[in-house]
Amino acid sequence: MNILLVEDDNEISDMLKSFLATENFNVITASNGETACQKFFADQYSLVLLDLMIPKRSGMEVLRTIRKTSTVPVIILSAKDSDSDKTLGLGLGADDYITKPFSVTEVLARIKANIRRSTQYAASTPEPDPILTKGSLTLNLNDYSVSKNGELLELTGKEFEILKLFMQNPKKVYTKEQIYSLIWKDTYYGDENAVNVHISRLRSKIEDDPRNPIYIITVWGIGYKLGD
Repeated sequence: MNILLVEDDNEISDMLKSFLATENFNVITASNGETACQKFFADQYSLVLLDLMIPKRSGMEVLRTIRKTSTVPVIILSAKDSDSDKTLGLGLGADDYITKPFSVTEVLARIKANIRRSTQYAASTPEPDPILTKGSLTLNLNDYSVSKNGELLELTGKEFEILKLFMQNPKKVYTKEQIYSLIWKDTYYGDENAVNVHISRLRSKIEDDPRNPIYIITVWGIGYKLGD
């Protein structure tokens, strides 16, 4: 199994690489964010060990780049142990967070656990249904079209992704922060306008009466969900 280790401390990098090699992992190293992104897209990896404080591109930037195209497990290694750093890292899509200093046996245990979860999930996850329906709406994942009563609707890419998110998860209530992070693939800084505008435009296209929606329902004080 290939592991990408992104760490600018040579002593830590050499120690982890040598130890993981004894456990039959092939460790590829990168000492800065730019090199990390280049090496990530040049090969296939079972897991990424990612330090946050690295030169050229920060660990958070590297994580955002990885999450644009990949669900590979990412474990953050960081000397920053504040709750805000952990929350931000996990919110951007990291699977685990290990605070320095750490023991190599702990890192190994976390690596094996995350790879196990990832492979089991991949093996047990069924292919998504390409045709989703709700009332008179039909969303087709094969050709990325949406129709209402058989008539095609003209949705933007973001509007389509928002509707798909709700139709694929009909029981889940999403906060504006979650919607922004999942659809825009970026950190949410409290600006609700982008989400509000896109929800409003989407409602104007799919609802009979946008002022009394039945498809995208507001859950006051929390966010939005698909109508019952």
